[in-house]
Amino acid sequence: MQTAKTLSDYNKELREALDNTFLRGAMDKFATAYPVGRANAFREYDVEALIQEVVKVKDAGLNRLDELYAEFKAKAEANGVKVHWAKDGDEANEIVARIAAENKCKMIVKSKSMTAEETLLNHRLEKDGLEVVETDLGEWIIQLRSEGPSHMVMPAIHLSRYQVAELFSQVTKQDQSSDIQRLVKVARRELRQKYADADMGVSGANFAIAETGTIGLMTNEGNARLVTTLPRVHVAIAGIDKLCGTLDDALKILRVVPKNATGQAITSYVTWISGANECQTAPNGKKEMHIIFLDNGRSEMAKDPLFAQVLRCVRCGACANVCPVYRMVGGHQMGHIYIGAIGLILTYFFHGKDKARNLVQNCINCEACKHICAAGIDLPRLIKEIHSRILDEEGHPLPSLLLGKLMKNRKLFHTFLRTAKMAQRPLTGGTEYIRHLPHIFSKDHGFKALPAIAAKPFRDRFAALKPRVAAPKYRVALFSGCVQDFVYPEQLEAAVKVLGAHGVEVEFPMEQSCCGLPLQMMGEKKACIDVAKQNIEAMAGNYDYVITLCASCASHLKHNYPFLLGENDASAKAFAAKVIPFSAFMTDVLGVTADNFKQTQQRATMHAPCHLCRGMGVVEQPRKLLALGGYEYAQAEQEQVCCGFGGTYSAKFPGVSEQILKNKLADAARTAAEVLVTECPGCIMQLRGGAEKNKSGFAVRHIAEVLADHLK
Repeated sequence: MQTAKTLSDYNKELREALDNTFLRGAMDKFATAYPVGRANAFREYDVEALIQEVVKVKDAGLNRLDELYAEFKAKAEANGVKVHWAKDGDEANEIVARIAAENKCKMIVKSKSMTAEETLLNHRLEKDGLEVVETDLGEWIIQLRSEGPSHMVMPAIHLSRYQVAELFSQVTKQDQSSDIQRLVKVARRELRQKYADADMGVSGANFAIAETGTIGLMTNEGNARLVTTLPRVHVAIAGIDKLCGTLDDALKILRVVPKNATGQAITSYVTWISGANECQTAPNGKKEMHIIFLDNGRSEMAKDPLFAQVLRCVRCGACANVCPVYRMVGGHQMGHIYIGAIGLILTYFFHGKDKARNLVQNCINCEACKHICAAGIDLPRLIKEIHSRILDEEGHPLPSLLLGKLMKNRKLFHTFLRTAKMAQRPLTGGTEYIRHLPHIFSKDHGFKALPAIAAKPFRDRFAALKPRVAAPKYRVALFSGCVQDFVYPEQLEAAVKVLGAHGVEVEFPMEQSCCGLPLQMMGEKKACIDVAKQNIEAMAGNYDYVITLCASCASHLKHNYPFLLGENDASAKAFAAKVIPFSAFMTDVLGVTADNFKQTQQRATMHAPCHLCRGMGVVEQPRKLLALGGYEYAQAEQEQVCCGFGGTYSAKFPGVSEQILKNKLADAARTAAEVLVTECPGCIMQLRGGAEKNKSGFAVRHIAEVLADHLK
């Protein structure tokens, strides 16, 4: 569980996790193996079509929860099952405790249930003197350690076999081998008698099928079948979001979950339970079966036009599997009870804003979770919305409020940047980097060389650079964002050179400013909306396209502006429709060829910016441009993994940012490339700064610079 009260305390916990060598190794191993397993599992399927089936099933169920519950209750009770509705976790726990008391239960065995974790069921039952035993291997291990799960599917992924062997030695009072198969046998031996002695079995439910009153469970160990069959009382606890109409609906979800969760075609055990079965240990020869449906705010969430999609979650845990932050620190720091991206959201609704306050800031906004979600949930957007909501409820920190006021006043913001250019002189040592960070920042933020503000921003250079095109193929507006305008103007100069050489008329609207994404990341949604309106107005000319060299700007302009201003805002939609990344414009619109460029023999690798490859779906275009320039392309193993920048993220969580960067630089170095090419100034700030600090031996350049260098 998350216990840190302040962001500073939370960062201390994160640093402790970063220092855990085994945790880091285990996370790295799984993070590299998972994409391969998942790809193999989905090889013969249309993944997007399967996900859309899940979306359709879940949304249909959420629109008629009351109806499905009534139908399920009638069918299940006709089969001898007692059905309960619990408004919150406390009420659910009290129902289970009452059932245990009425049936004079002493020992309870449990199969894996995140819903029971959500309600803290074990703690409640143990208060009544009941012995509660987790029977899923991972859950049993963390129960013995008095920990919560660090992953929704693999709860003990953070532990080594040596740690487990030591734990089992303590439990059994015998020295145990660290051999995994032997450890599994120890667990089976220790747990086997528990099943036989238990009076009650508690399970979760992956599905609750209304038309038959059936619950379905997916497991890999078979323990759930023992839990639900041997004890004389069986209690299943499930969120109301597990309700679905038909078996066919459930099978559509089943088709996706194991593939997305662990790369399995299907889980080892799929169990369907329709009614109370015979039980020789029961007084009347019949098992007593109860199903508790937990609301805990889900009914209200289902009515929310934005957050209802959260209830589509099928608990596959894939959002954690691909999260670069989770990979660094694990689930105990990347969640409260629910972990990963979905955990950052659910914590707010199920356990309160005080538990979610720090967590929602620990999202780097790479969109890997959205890209992989089995239920099509826009997780990054919802996390940012929660952050903004918490600040609206509690009050906005003075620094972010001031920055919001500064950035939505373009003239004041740009004046500030020009002033900062003068103030930085003592810190640069006459170089393009800030060589001497103030002491207060040097400890945490000294892992990369920070660029100096350029002597002259691009907006002051454009008039002299503007290409004169007699018969232009296209008329475009160049959107710079703030980093390229004031820090890396040479990247924009390169783009203007390349575009002009290909018959494109380029304009640079002077009223444009920062895209506003940093404000949204800080929870300053209102200021972000103001900035969006200003930029749309600034770019309102008669342009065929709005070209940007910043992947984050591109994704924010195209996808977030219409969302922020509302789906009925025609100007936002029209503006977004024109936005296109530089590489996509060069290949997909202009159709440039190798004849346009001098050929080189250099070896190049790429970093695919998160908001380019996932946010904009632009993957092959930069590679094609490298090929047109004659580069030998060496693909890095983790080309599409986040670099660790994340805008304001690297300032808030420097320890995590640093470690992600180190991994990224090492991955690029293994390609033996002479140049690392990317298409985002933020990524360049991170990668070039890290390469400079670590003397990595390769140049870090924007794709526009590379093309400009090789124009014929």
